[in-house]
Amino acid sequence: MRRLVRQPSFRERERAFVLEGAKVLGVALDAGTPIEALYVAPGADTAVVERALAAGARVFDLEPGVMEDVADTVTPQPLLAVVPYIDVPLDAVRDATFVVVCAGVRDPGNAGTILRSAEAAGAGGVVCCDGSVDLYNPKTVRASAGSLFHVPVVSGGDPVEVLEQLGAWQRQRLGAVARDGRDYVTFDLRSPTALVLGNEAHGLDPEVAAACDAGITIPMSGRSESLNVGMAAAVLCFEVARQRRA
Repeated sequence: MRRLVRQPSFRERERAFVLEGAKVLGVALDAGTPIEALYVAPGADTAVVERALAAGARVFDLEPGVMEDVADTVTPQPLLAVVPYIDVPLDAVRDATFVVVCAGVRDPGNAGTILRSAEAAGAGGVVCCDGSVDLYNPKTVRASAGSLFHVPVVSGGDPVEVLEQLGAWQRQRLGAVARDGRDYVTFDLRSPTALVLGNEAHGLDPEVAAACDAGITIPMSGRSESLNVGMAAAVLCFEVARQRRA
């Protein structure tokens, strides 16, 4: 369990990751995700433990203090579950008319926020390309607040090749840029769209930007140069949702 929490290479080898807490575990169970094992510390929610047991999970009771040695937070939740990888191949989002592409997003909290915003806005898929943070980082899983289990996620793939494939599927590829792009409200986002988000510090790599059809910018009235990429993703995702709702 400790290695699954702390070592991306071990997660990749085992094709499994860890989720924490009764709320996220409940979301995973609602989505029909198989639970390989559940580790329970004193004070855990017994109702969700019983649900996991009924779903076929192996349940292990822990002595006081053991969870603190395993988890990556100072005050961990009393439930940790081992879950198999749930990512899908890129072809699984072929028919999605709204896809969010992470091309160099490195902060796990931002990645989780992007997943949460994309799912809430009705995206048909999220692609975390090579060079982005590990989709199954515990912080990403926590920040996604369960959205990881409700929107198809693609893990890996060269970002330029991913964008070329999305273009072949007739998606307009809009790269989020801090400046020199078109105002985001001027785009017709009802059309099949791939929203491309870059690195927190450096934005989109030049090769990735060149593979986009246009740059999309959120105008700033204050002195800030740009928004946090997670916040920018929320603004852009919900503009897509607003236009499609209208």
